[in-house]
Amino acid sequence: MAANTRRVKSVEDSIRDTDEPEHRLKKNLSGLDLTVFGVGVIIGTGIFVLTGVVARNQAGPAVALSFVVAGVVCGLAALCYAEFASTVPVAGSAYTFSYATFGEFVAWIIGWDLVLELALGAATVSVGWSGYLNQLLDDVGLALPTSIAGETARFNIPAVLIALAMTAVLVLGIKLSSRVTAVIVAIKLAVVALVIVVGLFYVAAENYSPFVPPAEPPAEGEGGWLDTPLISLLTGFSPGTFGWGGVLAGAAVVFFAFIGFDIVATAAEETRNPARDLPRGIIGSLVICTGLYVAVSLVVVGMQPYTELSESAPLAGAFAANGLTFFSTVISLGALAGLTSVVMILMLGQSRVLFAMSRDHLLPPALAKVHPRYGTPYRITIGTGVFVAFLAAVVPLEELAVLVNIGTLFAFFLVSIGVWWLRRTRPDLQRSFRVPFINVLPWVSAAACLWLMANLPTEAWLRFGLWMALGVGLYFVYSHRHSRMATGERRPAG
Repeated sequence: MAANTRRVKSVEDSIRDTDEPEHRLKKNLSGLDLTVFGVGVIIGTGIFVLTGVVARNQAGPAVALSFVVAGVVCGLAALCYAEFASTVPVAGSAYTFSYATFGEFVAWIIGWDLVLELALGAATVSVGWSGYLNQLLDDVGLALPTSIAGETARFNIPAVLIALAMTAVLVLGIKLSSRVTAVIVAIKLAVVALVIVVGLFYVAAENYSPFVPPAEPPAEGEGGWLDTPLISLLTGFSPGTFGWGGVLAGAAVVFFAFIGFDIVATAAEETRNPARDLPRGIIGSLVICTGLYVAVSLVVVGMQPYTELSESAPLAGAFAANGLTFFSTVISLGALAGLTSVVMILMLGQSRVLFAMSRDHLLPPALAKVHPRYGTPYRITIGTGVFVAFLAAVVPLEELAVLVNIGTLFAFFLVSIGVWWLRRTRPDLQRSFRVPFINVLPWVSAAACLWLMANLPTEAWLRFGLWMALGVGLYFVYSHRHSRMATGERRPAG
């Protein structure tokens, strides 16, 4: 049995599966479409919230440097994703890449892990969308009862509606999804540009001094050992706040503002020229968002002393503190638009990962059926939408949101190692994009991911372990016996 779990699905078989009539997706996306998708999912709550949190608690005005460090770490992982996606242009992202390198069991584990990033992430953002909507309605005197809207709702109706609306858009076609995203991203970028341009006129030089505040000892923990970062629990080392240590600690927080660029890889099968356009979409969206994050953070800490920034709405708060209440409302509208695109693209990524797993019969194959008119995996998309809507409606997600982070980093870690391994085992494959310094950069990327994972709370690791244990059980109960490799429909590579 142990040998069977290492069944590797060849790259050639993965690509061949994309031509099966019942599983063929329409190729409608360009490099620009992919870049828009990447920007659409990356720019969300991070740029509207995390700037204030990290500036106040970790880095001070040097929060811009935290964004740079996090962007570099993501950039290393992005290079690995770009090589994989251009070499194996198949839906499923890290799941498909792992199947071609580490084998079936690891592929199942990473597919199961991606549910933490994508489905749970979409549900969490849907709840945030509901909160922003109710805040805007409250501004005009039309607030909904908190029992049905906002983060404390017993049954969150707006969160359900946005999840189901985005499901409908995804079912109707990938091109429609890209057009909707393009409109939303245009609104979002206009708001970000407004923040930068208008905010520059209200920047005070004294707010940047000291740019890197003097280091302070760590505060006493309040939540016990479960809230303690794993690295502190294992080593006894507790990083302080501010100083250069605070800048690096802040990078571990703002890293999660970049989550999402990997979703571009899940649309590989629907891209007209994946070998050329996937690397452009992945790296291009990351570069654009890093530049915007740095610019916005510099403007915000220049408009208001970092010790006075709002942790929940720093951009809107900084403008309000300067008497610009109109712009504060516009920023809130931009945040609402931003979260809309994040919900849709996270669900797009989730449906494509599950589609690839169903096509391999690790999940029931009937779920992988493609709509004859729209060319989308409509069954798995509808199932994903209903699942996300249910979570957003009734499950308190605040404590679970950190699982999105640990699941993503685990995927990044495996992809970083996998691109190095596939280069060694299959040097014959055509690669339109190649990671430079292949014996160094993937390992640096993997180490950076592990370091950030180690800075997450111990409780996140325990919940991650329980989720993985559930996935292992499901694999051996169903997937191990029903996969196309197990039934002989696909012969293992090698």
